[in-house]
Amino acid sequence: MNTVLKTATVLSWINLIIGGILVLGGLISMLMTPNIMIMLISVVLTGSIVLHSYATLQLRKSIIHPDIPLNSQTSSGIRMVGFMALFFAMLNIGNAVVIIQNAGEAIKQIELPVMPKNFDLVKAVRIIGIISLIFSVGIVINVMMSFRLLRKYLLSKQDN
Repeated sequence: MNTVLKTATVLSWINLIIGGILVLGGLISMLMTPNIMIMLISVVLTGSIVLHSYATLQLRKSIIHPDIPLNSQTSSGIRMVGFMALFFAMLNIGNAVVIIQNAGEAIKQIELPVMPKNFDLVKAVRIIGIISLIFSVGIVINVMMSFRLLRKYLLSKQDN
């Protein structure tokens, strides 16, 4: 359980930082986009990653320090927001796989004001797709680990 706890903590911090950057980017782009619903949904889904990571860190604190009880809302939040983060991760995994496979066609759909010379855009899009895939898999692993830790925590509290 110690390894799971350490791995979940590391993944939570990584997801918290990257998710926070994505939420900030979504909020900034929300100011410039004509379709507010799409941006609002994207901010809510990326925000679920941040909220879930924070709740997982709270769970970690309660596991390490048994004298600090976990708030009842936090356990419900881990489940509900965890499913939202899982939904985002699954969507993102599908998108990343499609982009990795069809990077050439994705480049044709992008309109850049200036096309860079001596720069392989297809390779750059594939690298971004791979990074997105790794991040999304990390979200899935973190959510599953936090569900497992929450179940063990609740069972141990029930026994006491």
